Amino acid sequence: MNILKSIFISNFMMLAMGIMGYAIWQIFQGANPYAWGGVLLTTAPIIVLISWLMMFQNVARTSARFPVLGILGAAGVALASWAWFAQGANIIAPVLAVGGWIGFLVYAFWYSSFGRSASDVLKVGAQLPAFSVKGVNGATVSSAELTKRPAILMFYRGNWCPLCVAQIKELVQHYQDIQSLGVRVALVSPQPHKNTMSLAKKFDVAFDFLTDEGNNAARALGIDNPHGLPMGMQMMGYDSETVLPTVIVTGQNGRIIWANETDNYRVRPEPDVYLDILRQHGVIATT
Repeated sequence: MNILKSIFISNFMMLAMGIMGYAIWQIFQGANPYAWGGVLLTTAPIIVLISWLMMFQNVARTSARFPVLGILGAAGVALASWAWFAQGANIIAPVLAVGGWIGFLVYAFWYSSFGRSASDVLKVGAQLPAFSVKGVNGATVSSAELTKRPAILMFYRGNWCPLCVAQIKELVQHYQDIQSLGVRVALVSPQPHKNTMSLAKKFDVAFDFLTDEGNNAARALGIDNPHGLPMGMQMMGYDSETVLPTVIVTGQNGRIIWANETDNYRVRPEPDVYLDILRQHGVIATT
């Protein structure tokens, strides 16, 4: 199933951009504006949104299913179909509109969800399973070391994922609050180590930027995602296997007090949520 999703997302984006570009070209050529405007409604909104997310990397969550975009797509199909039926527009327009809208629905309702089951080992009250990761200086860091004091452990897919980077940005914006609580923050990804080092330099805060070589830590926690990388991104040095976005909060004794295993890559918890969890478990600001 993951292989199909990897293939789908790369091809969907290219197909949607192609349909959008063709519709714009048809309008400029003087073709029926209602027919081809309808086609644009099925593809342009999602392309613009995803492009914006990728360029600015400031949004760590969206709506789960994009209902407004779904309605716009349905309206686009109706408009293109009406133009064909009532005005004799080229039948290609409603065909492409239907294809673009169906592609969007598949993206919003199938691709965006991991279909994951909760990890058997990430239970509240359980000890965090042992694992080791690589620090930016190349040294091995153990899970026991990371959780000597209360900690937030964020497992993210890599620099290629705009919502992951945005999620890290949000944590950085709460840097002072986190520091006052004496909480350790570990940001873990199976991406190439040079990318982890690049991210650490970009944000320049006293968080632990860590590389999970071979995705071994993710497997130990039951949050690995085989074939989770969009097809074609292997050319950028990423491995096909990645991690399911996960946030784990541990308390004073290294035991898990909260975990978020999102089932939609576009729906992430806000930092205030897990900071409140820490406070509820007796972690208070230092003076």
